[in-house]
Amino acid sequence: MIDAFYSELGKTDRAVPCTSYSEVMNALRGGRVAALLSIEGGEPLEGDLGVLRMLYRLGVRILTITHNRRNRLGNGCGEKGSKGGLSTFGVEVVREMNRLGMLVDVSHLNEPGFWDVIETSQDPVIASHSNARALCDHVRNLTDEQIMALAERGGVVGVTFVRSFLREDPENASVNDVLDHIDHIVELVGVDHVGIGSDYDGIDQAPIGLEDVTKVLNITRGLVARGYSDGEIRKILGENFLRVFRRVLG
Repeated sequence: MIDAFYSELGKTDRAVPCTSYSEVMNALRGGRVAALLSIEGGEPLEGDLGVLRMLYRLGVRILTITHNRRNRLGNGCGEKGSKGGLSTFGVEVVREMNRLGMLVDVSHLNEPGFWDVIETSQDPVIASHSNARALCDHVRNLTDEQIMALAERGGVVGVTFVRSFLREDPENASVNDVLDHIDHIVELVGVDHVGIGSDYDGIDQAPIGLEDVTKVLNITRGLVARGYSDGEIRKILGENFLRVFRRVLG
């Protein structure tokens, strides 16, 4: 998959692989898409920090600790019968990611695992694609306490378009629900700690008004209509994540 990533990017000048904040900014200044490699779920590490270091050398800069189930790093949010969070190896991975300069992603972790990451990481962490549980009581969403803890450490929550994470009746989910989750996080912790984490490549059906990437402008229009300033909108649409990239990736 890493080979496919580089092979595809080698066929276009519209996107460029990036491993640092400066490379991301150079790509954006040149009008190109900045592409960062991320792994969702730590299974490929196979219990070996050496594999993590090799993946870093291959360009991986973000690791989502788990998917929904248990792996050698800890428990995903689907492990409802377990109260355990990160394993000893999972703690070692977070520390090594801090040393290397990799972004720790807490989306998909169970709640004990989330708190273990918050306690362990010396750098800001992200929730790349999670919403607010206060608005939709789904195990993949974050409680207000989790959002506040993540924000206190300088992190960012990427509001996602997954219909079942947006509202209790997902068939009616729309761009307005995405905006509601953004509003909730802003009201809770301020505009500096929320971004967009669409998950377009992981969903079967996008919300009404966000059917494909060409409709993302509807988020901007909605933020304008709800009274956000141009500066606040820029933060939500990318600058907040860029701030964390600058801090962590160097």
